Amino acid sequence: MRLPLTLTVLATFALAAILSLAAASLTATVIEENSEFGVQGALDKAGLDWAETHADGLSVYLTGVAPTEAERFMAMSTAGGIVDSARVIDNMEVAATAALAAPKFSVEILRNESGISLIGLIPEASDKERIVSRLQKMTGPGEALADFMETAMYDMPIGWRDALNFGVASLDDLPRSKISIAAGKVAITAMTDSAEEKVKLEEHLQKSTPRSVALTLDISAPRPVITPFTLRAIYQDDALRFDACSADTDIAKSRILKAATDLGLADGQDCTIGLGVPSPTWSKASVVALEGLGKLGGGSVTITDADISLVAAEGTDTALFDKVVAETEKALPEIFALHAVLPTVTSDGESSIPEFIATLSPEGLMQMRGRLGSELSRTTISGYAEARFGSQNIYDATRVAEALPQGWLNRAMSSLDALSKLHNGVVTVTPDLVEVAGKTGQKDASAKISQLLAERLGNSQQFSLNVTYVEALDPLANIPTPEECVAQLQTAQTEAKISFEPGSGTLDPSAKPVIDAIAAILETCGELPLEIQGHTDSQGRESMNLSLSQSRAQSVLAALRDRRILTGAFVANGYGEATPIADNGTEAGREANRRIEFVLMQPSEEKVEDSENSSQESLENKDETVKEDAAGQEATDQETTEDVQN
Repeated sequence: MRLPLTLTVLATFALAAILSLAAASLTATVIEENSEFGVQGALDKAGLDWAETHADGLSVYLTGVAPTEAERFMAMSTAGGIVDSARVIDNMEVAATAALAAPKFSVEILRNESGISLIGLIPEASDKERIVSRLQKMTGPGEALADFMETAMYDMPIGWRDALNFGVASLDDLPRSKISIAAGKVAITAMTDSAEEKVKLEEHLQKSTPRSVALTLDISAPRPVITPFTLRAIYQDDALRFDACSADTDIAKSRILKAATDLGLADGQDCTIGLGVPSPTWSKASVVALEGLGKLGGGSVTITDADISLVAAEGTDTALFDKVVAETEKALPEIFALHAVLPTVTSDGESSIPEFIATLSPEGLMQMRGRLGSELSRTTISGYAEARFGSQNIYDATRVAEALPQGWLNRAMSSLDALSKLHNGVVTVTPDLVEVAGKTGQKDASAKISQLLAERLGNSQQFSLNVTYVEALDPLANIPTPEECVAQLQTAQTEAKISFEPGSGTLDPSAKPVIDAIAAILETCGELPLEIQGHTDSQGRESMNLSLSQSRAQSVLAALRDRRILTGAFVANGYGEATPIADNGTEAGREANRRIEFVLMQPSEEKVEDSENSSQESLENKDETVKEDAAGQEATDQETTEDVQN
């Protein structure tokens, strides 16, 4: 039986279609498997074993959780290298990123003649507006405030608040400075006008630094101008000492000190580096002069600018003296001139030597005796002494004598200038010598006196110094610490309290001696952050007690201002009956609780307000109290009596 031709053709095409579909299906399966296996193998080889591959037709799907965005991108790139990147479908996820760590907060504050600049990042809780407002108050005429600070919503790190408040408060004393503030750290770089101001500023900053803050100071002072540039050395008994020593550089100072050390320079003596050197060869001339002094075996050398006076000890061999002088002159730089003196020994039968003597007592009383050349000289010396020591402190016992050496009056006046730089001492003027001896509280007094006498007397005149530095007389060394000052203030009220008129914030007249004593203590303390606290007992209404205590604290602050005490860092606060120190149930206890206390403040957010703000708050408190009293008239007569007792 033969099939029709049409049916045979249809059957052939159907079979071909079936075979084609089977072939296509088999091909797609092979492609899927090859793509999936190829991509997965490449991912595993690249260490991306977290990624999983699934092929669906020509598309390759990547799934899994990538540790980072970078690894997710790497997986896509790796798959795109095996198959067409257009066939790669990204169904991957990225692991959640850990919380960002808080940034490092810091502030740089720069201040100079043009104004103040701030730059840095601070926590938002630091209250940027308050900081800017405080610094705006510090700017003077012609100064601007440039604010480049940014804020971030993170918690304050430990120590940030104290460091920020201290750094901002310190700027008030630093017109030329850079202050770097970080959590618990403050670094201050500043310049002062003098070495004395540098010492005072360093002590003030160190004393006011909170315990939670590490302070780094780099405060510099310009080199002093030394006029005249002076070096004076005394060589005796194989030991050398400086009455004055000047140098223009650290290298020059080292050279001079080495030469002096070879002659037995006492430990602790130093040279002052300053401006005004007459020649770059100053150190060479100083070393040559010291070596000459050593060869003589004793005496003194004084260098005043370019003039050198070399004085041998009495009894020095003439031949040795001549040899040393000749060698020293040859070795000196050209600009320097040498004047050498060999003292002669006086005979025992010589007549009395004319002299002028002035003594200064520790109490400030000055007495003069000895000889002057004329009545005009006496009048001149008397007026000169009154100008130096005060007209009420002078006792003049000088007398007029003839045949005094030339320049006697100048030497006497110069000796009084030298004496004025001592706390107590004596100066003696003779034809051959001006002697100065005494005690002082200034470390550089000897150097200043040497410079003065060298300039005023000239090279032909000899002088000697025996000046002792006494730390107890040094005003800088005896400034009490803030804690000691507060203790003294509390002690001042031991014998007599600061009293007020009954029920009032007005100081009682009997409080004047106590306020005077407190003002005297504060004058020795310098500026310190002080809180004046007012306290009452518990009798009467609480609101009235709070207002009364604020008024009394403010009255004490005003009284100190009237006595010209620096109160810029003072705050007056009233605490009412909140902090008793004794039992309010007894009269003695209530009397103890009615008090004024002085408390040392640490820089903090809560106590940055100045005294003017405290005054305003006091007035506002009083206004609120008056409103409350007007609204409530329930107060009994007993309560009124108790308020008056406070």
